[in-house]
This record gives sequence, structure tokens and C-alpha cells, in this order.
Amino acid sequence: MTTLSQLRRAALGLPEVEEGTHFGLVAFSVRGRGFASVTKDGQVRLRLPDTEVEAAVSAHPTGERILRAGALIGFRVPLADISGKDLNALVRAAWFRRAPKRLASALATADTGVTAEASDLPAAIGRPATRALLGAGLTGLAQVATRSEDELLALHGVGPKAVRILTAALAEKGMSLH
Repeated sequence: MTTLSQLRRAALGLPEVEEGTHFGLVAFSVRGRGFASVTKDGQVRLRLPDTEVEAAVSAHPTGERILRAGALIGFRVPLADISGKDLNALVRAAWFRRAPKRLASALATADTGVTAEASDLPAAIGRPATRALLGAGLTGLAQVATRSEDELLALHGVGPKAVRILTAALAEKGMSLH
């Protein structure tokens, strides 16, 4: 069973996501293009590619297709009926569908966990934390310094150990977290 806070964490952990409302619903968008929302009765609505919709319908019997003017546009399922892992995957798929191509490409590259050669992110933070930071557009320590500890911990893949390592690396350069 998942909650709105888990959905919020999954969505806001992706680059350039904003939370707002759409017709009174909690909604998430990337550069103004909505990709996820939650109805008042606790159903998450995701804008997904057709193939992802069919896979989601097969995997989640309480879910259903969303049609608009006869065209398949997404998938909806009660938050209580989906696991956190499945929700994270569906939120990412919805984000990739709605994000601009360059931004989606940057996140796909970040998902490989390979840092740019000029990046000064410490390797000791680990691949999950590196992917999370790169996925959030934080490619170097100077960019990490613009975030607070809580903001970093909110990124899926960044834990207390990674924050300690980043804090120490920032201190070595005379910087600190925001």
C-alpha cells in the first residue's frame, strides 16, 4: 500500500518536477506538462505510453485504462492497491513520456550512473546516490551545495552516508550545504 507522500517523493525526485493542482487534484508536471495526479478518492492517474498502460493493466487488476475522446492516454489505480516499487516505476515512465526529449535524455544518461569526466562528485557516495544526483541535475559539488540536507535525502538513492560523504567533500572545498 502506498500513500500520497510516497507518490510525492517519487515525482519530486525527478528533474524539473513541480507540484500543483489541476481541477482541484494534486498534480505533478514537468515543464508545464502534467504526468501524474491523485483524485480525491485516492486514485493515482498517470499519463503513460500505450505499451506501459497495457502492462500496468495486466499487473494491477484494480487499475484501468484512461480514455479521452476514445484515445488511450493513461492508467489509473487506487494508491492503496499498488506497491511503492511499482508506483516508482510507473511515475518514471509517465515522466519520461511527458518530459522534453533533451531532459529525458539527460536523465537516461544519469541512470547509467556514469558521471561526466569533469564532475567532482565523490565516487564513495555510491552508484544509487550518483544516479539520483545526476538525475536531479546535480552534476558537481557546487550544485550540491545549493541544496539542503533534507532536499538531498528526499532524492531516491541518497541516504545519510552519501550526505555525510558529500558534506565532507564540500568542507574540503570550503563549501557547505544550503
